[in-house]
Amino acid sequence: MFEASGGDWADIAAEAADLGEERIVVNMGPQHPSTHGVLRLMLEIDGETVREARCGIGYLHTGIEKNMEFRTWTQGVTFCTRMDYLAPLFQETGFCLATEKLLGITDDVPERASIIRVLVMELNRVSSHLVCLGTGGNEMGATTIMTLGFTAREEILRLLEAITGLRMNHAYVRPGGVVQDTPVGLADQVRSVLPKLRSYLVQLGDLMLANPIFKARLVGTGHLSLTGCMALGMTGPVLRSAGLPYDVRKTAPYCGYETYDFDVPTSSDADCYGRAVVRIEECYQSLRIVEQCLERLDATDGQPVMVADRKIALPSQLAIGTDGQGNSLEHIREIMGYSMEALIHHFKLVTEGFRVPAGQAWQTVEAPRGELGVHVVSDGGTRPYRAHFRDPSFNNLQAVAAVCEGGQVADVVVAVASLDPVLGGVDR
Repeated sequence: MFEASGGDWADIAAEAADLGEERIVVNMGPQHPSTHGVLRLMLEIDGETVREARCGIGYLHTGIEKNMEFRTWTQGVTFCTRMDYLAPLFQETGFCLATEKLLGITDDVPERASIIRVLVMELNRVSSHLVCLGTGGNEMGATTIMTLGFTAREEILRLLEAITGLRMNHAYVRPGGVVQDTPVGLADQVRSVLPKLRSYLVQLGDLMLANPIFKARLVGTGHLSLTGCMALGMTGPVLRSAGLPYDVRKTAPYCGYETYDFDVPTSSDADCYGRAVVRIEECYQSLRIVEQCLERLDATDGQPVMVADRKIALPSQLAIGTDGQGNSLEHIREIMGYSMEALIHHFKLVTEGFRVPAGQAWQTVEAPRGELGVHVVSDGGTRPYRAHFRDPSFNNLQAVAAVCEGGQVADVVVAVASLDPVLGGVDR
């Protein structure tokens, strides 16, 4: 016979009984309290004031990092893309950049492939911020903000689907480049959508930043100073809302970001309102980068999107059939008719994967929630010996106590929403 207990929950209750104080411990969750995933918040309250706040995580644990040790380096992309499911293309790119470091092919990645990576990441950044702003507004009772944010996000998901074939969990970025080139007419398609996105962002700004009710709700709420951010290892919009313009795209550029013209928005408010301002401004900067990507795509039309090394790249690029599923007949004929050696090599690459020299690599990228770090270790085989991700949401959740304690119970959801944690990335 087994007796189930509440762990630290029982300890808190026992401590309260021993002290004989009039304290109430509220279990908020596990549910979606303005988080993109399942989070449990344990709040000790005195009336309406939060005296202590703790996080309970682990409800979405999927063992992704461990599973990657049993798949090829290419197959690892399909795992890591499912961690932070609102920003999958950043995890794919970070993992592939780290893998390319181990392979020694960083400088061999075609320019067009890097341009496409930047394009899809910046579109993904805007869609991620729209979810943060939309769901945060919905949790405060402003349903219009959510419907507007998700309507705008749908425009971006259509573009990502046109490029990668999927709305989410793309597995589009691969070691050495990307799976396939952008479809014909994509640049014009993106250009036609950009004015719509800017119009939606203007409406969001009017509904949120210029709304006196919204400002009264957010200004001064969830305050976290620059000193607190530095002590807790915070990055992303939360850190920049405290005044520090730290952005990996500027401090440690990758994929050619040093050649793009954009600004790093900051605020000195260090509260929930400041974080909303920074995220909206970041969306405008991302669209600015997207426009530069489109010009470069036009200039590099027809150039390769995968390294020429056939020990890494497949003998022929993937081409989708007319039904949108499976390989096209032209693709099959090219593989089958090229040579017997090419067919055997294609089979071995798909089933066994390529070998990566022994060693380890560290790569960081600027994800929507902050600095995403990727550490990969190879023992010289066709599978990662170890793959570990420093997900920004995991670090940012450490600030829950700092932004909630001393405030009102009603402000907990607002403060947590401003951190924008995605629990798929936290639990991995």
